[in-house]
Amino acid sequence: MDDQNKNLILATALSFIVILIWFVLFPPPEQAPGLTNAEGEVVAQDDTALRDEMSPDGAIDGTAAGTPVATLEQDAPVEAARVAIETPRLVGSINTAGGRIDDLKLTAYHETLDPDSPLVRLLSPGGEEAQYYALHGWIALSGASADEVPGDSTVWEIEEGETLTPDSPVVLRWENGAGLVFRKTIAVDDNYLFTVTQSVENTTGDAVELRPYGQVRRHGLPDSRQFFILHEGVVRMADGELEEIDYDDLPDLTAEESRIEVAEDGWVGFTDKYWMTTLVPASGTPFRSVAREVNGIYLTESIYPPVAVAAGETVSAESHVFAGAKEWETIRAYEAAGIDRFVDSIDWGWFFFLTKPIFALLHWLNGVIGNMGWSIIVLTLIIKAVLFPLAYKSYASMAKMKELQPEMEKLKERAGDDRQALQKGMMELYKTNKVNPASGCLPILLQIPIFFSLYKVIFVTLELRHAPWIGWIRDLSAPDPSSILNLFGLLPWDTPDPGSIFFIFSLGVLPILLGISMWLQQKLNPAPPDPTQRMIFAWMPWVFMFMLGSFASGLVIYWIANNMITFTQQYLIMRSHGYKPDILGNIRGKGAAAAKK
Repeated sequence: MDDQNKNLILATALSFIVILIWFVLFPPPEQAPGLTNAEGEVVAQDDTALRDEMSPDGAIDGTAAGTPVATLEQDAPVEAARVAIETPRLVGSINTAGGRIDDLKLTAYHETLDPDSPLVRLLSPGGEEAQYYALHGWIALSGASADEVPGDSTVWEIEEGETLTPDSPVVLRWENGAGLVFRKTIAVDDNYLFTVTQSVENTTGDAVELRPYGQVRRHGLPDSRQFFILHEGVVRMADGELEEIDYDDLPDLTAEESRIEVAEDGWVGFTDKYWMTTLVPASGTPFRSVAREVNGIYLTESIYPPVAVAAGETVSAESHVFAGAKEWETIRAYEAAGIDRFVDSIDWGWFFFLTKPIFALLHWLNGVIGNMGWSIIVLTLIIKAVLFPLAYKSYASMAKMKELQPEMEKLKERAGDDRQALQKGMMELYKTNKVNPASGCLPILLQIPIFFSLYKVIFVTLELRHAPWIGWIRDLSAPDPSSILNLFGLLPWDTPDPGSIFFIFSLGVLPILLGISMWLQQKLNPAPPDPTQRMIFAWMPWVFMFMLGSFASGLVIYWIANNMITFTQQYLIMRSHGYKPDILGNIRGKGAAAAKK
């Protein structure tokens, strides 16, 4: 077997590894225990007085061990007034029972491509779906009992404001009847950031000590598929250290593992593929970051140092909640405003040093071109241009090896069965003609992390969700919707659903073009004389065609463009070195016949 065929086999093996790694997906998650009824339907859990205590040894403020942290209650929903939320990006309401932000939809995003489909719901109150909400409160430490601070179901009075807008905050008020007056001022900006200012006025004759906190609670697991390459669950930053915790791992965390003492900057919350709800303390504020699971309820907490409220004094504490879409520009603007490393809430993956600049370039190209599909093609051209020096060296080496083929055949005849003499002669031949047989592998090796990174970008970034290209390609984050099974829409029947085992045979136009582009690229060289190699290479384009048929259209567009650019580069470089590929002859099989002869 000559070195060129070794390189081709290596390329095949590496390519298969790339596809197989990313093709393995986790099955849909099971519902958390206790959150389904007999028919398997999700039922909302609302509060019944369950107090969960941890032992915060080593608390950030030196509080004695055994101090209770934020309470977790589950009782029947309380009928209470609601405060409407209306912003350019959000609609919903705040429940005055508990002062929860528990009803939130994103006005810029629909569930499907149909503009009449429902808006994406981010936060949900009890009684509709599995609950998902943010709340803030106080922990009584001294001078007041737990019953004298507002709880999860405390009904607040609307003191100021009727509708929460970017120009009109809302003030909620609750008096405990024992001399403490609590207020909660909620404001929101034009995007997705809420500012919550909690205050307590002490009209008693004694000092009290309280501890403010914020929580995001999720009752049960989200109704989404879990993917091998995507993190969904807890995401938190603690003094520059990013941590991601899957939902399945939360019940197994010890108290020490679930709690992090943050000295200055950080945030904690839940992330989905495209959306996120995160507690963001004010910059420079120390806090305890907690992530845990209690009876099927997943929660994240930010617990702040205790505050002493003297008699006749009013004390306030400010924090933020991000609840919205993980838009790169929006999150980056919040990061520039002081939220430490907030852009890392997007799951950039292991190759973050590639995915970040690749997405930044793709985003810029889309701003110039105005179409993500064409931007992906231009991005491919740029990547190929950057790698061109290596590609040139590789293809030039392959062309020289073609020229040396007659001499190598003579060398094989002279060496016979003497493998050592053959290897020595081949090395001398390479050295004399300044040919490096391994140079063809380097572009392939570099292409693998680039492929990983681009796939990650296309899969996880919101900017490609529902992004159209041309004609029937209306969502670059989804597979090609056309299908050969109904002649691409000419026949009056539907194609298999993506969850069906037969979906792999429902090839669209793009996967077929991908197979053709790989097959055409192969025809730059004659088929290898070895029957096994010849069979592998003959089947490889069509196997890849089926394997990539269910991949995102944006990724398939990239691969097609990459194949065609590679074909053009290789053809021109070979011609410049005096070797003219006989493409038509190779298609007709003349090359294989000559090689066999």
